[in-house]
Amino acid sequence: MWRGEHEAFSVLKAKVDPDAQYVWFHAASLGEFEQGRPLMERLRLKHPEYKILLTFFSPSGYEVRKNYEGADIICYLPLDTVVNARRFLRLVRPVTAFFIKYEFWYNYFHILRHRNVPVYSVSSIFRPEQVFFRWYGREYARVLRCVSHFYVQNEESKRLLSDLGIDKATVVGDTRFDRVVQIKEAAKQLPIAESFSRGHRVFVAGSSWPPDEDVFIDYFNQHKEWRLIIAPHVIGEDHLRQICSKLKMRTVMYTETTPEEAAGADCLIINCFGLLSSIYQYGEVAYVGGGFGVGIHNVLEAAVWDMPVVFGPNNMRFQEARGLIDSGGGFEIDGDDTFRELMDRFSSDGQLLKSVSEKAGSFVKGQVGATESILHSVGLG
Repeated sequence: MWRGEHEAFSVLKAKVDPDAQYVWFHAASLGEFEQGRPLMERLRLKHPEYKILLTFFSPSGYEVRKNYEGADIICYLPLDTVVNARRFLRLVRPVTAFFIKYEFWYNYFHILRHRNVPVYSVSSIFRPEQVFFRWYGREYARVLRCVSHFYVQNEESKRLLSDLGIDKATVVGDTRFDRVVQIKEAAKQLPIAESFSRGHRVFVAGSSWPPDEDVFIDYFNQHKEWRLIIAPHVIGEDHLRQICSKLKMRTVMYTETTPEEAAGADCLIINCFGLLSSIYQYGEVAYVGGGFGVGIHNVLEAAVWDMPVVFGPNNMRFQEARGLIDSGGGFEIDGDDTFRELMDRFSSDGQLLKSVSEKAGSFVKGQVGATESILHSVGLG
């Protein structure tokens, strides 16, 4: 990251077209990039006259998407000093800037405002415990007044901004809903997973960690009427061996099997990256990991396939998970007992499973449209 920030100026000097008009998108990391991606791709489609600059703060975003074809220039954003901000903006001279979710860069924002460049905060979400709303953070909260308009995820965020005297905010929801619909439409057909799942009830565990696996593996060791697909968050030899040591069923690794072999297995382990969003289409019930650790991963990629999503207790900070629960398509479990009770209900009551599956899919479909709303509002629709 340190090296990338210092190289950013060289990248800009080499690649910026002085005659082009740049729309700037900034994402902290990969998750924020996925929220900004529908905006970039829609803008590219509707307004090819603009070029797109994409910046990242974190290597976990830049390293994964540094070759993304939807942007003309991709680099790190140098640290938020007055000198860096002035130098950066002299090189790029953006006509508009979009900052995703939590990104509020004090010096960049003030200089952008001084230059009369519109700055939009998209898919942003605010909570009372954030520094802006504490007595000691009111000075820093001045950065929020540099934003031309906030496109927030919920009414609470709009209310909190209003408490600071900021009324340029519109509730449009989260662009991630638009993104997961795009992902679903581009899903790959996977012959191995298709052969494995054909004629069977399949449970898909995505982005799982060891505490998650301790909960669901024990259940499926005892209930062979289900087949199990595990796509662990960490794909390393030690973790894969650990998973296999817990399984008491015929197990195959995705990269080491064939459709014919997979058809006779009880568990399919996805030991490679990039397939999870497509794997969900082969399931009947999904589990999304992380809820017994730092927080759950993306529940929407599963719910968009019209199936209930199960996850652990650390989900309070994830609005999409709470919304999924409220809709009747998401289910929080806190351990072996609640997981067993839930799965027993799904196994014995087909009508219940059908009902909650429809609710999960409807929840996602009912939230799409933020991308179009934002671009239309800023005059780029």
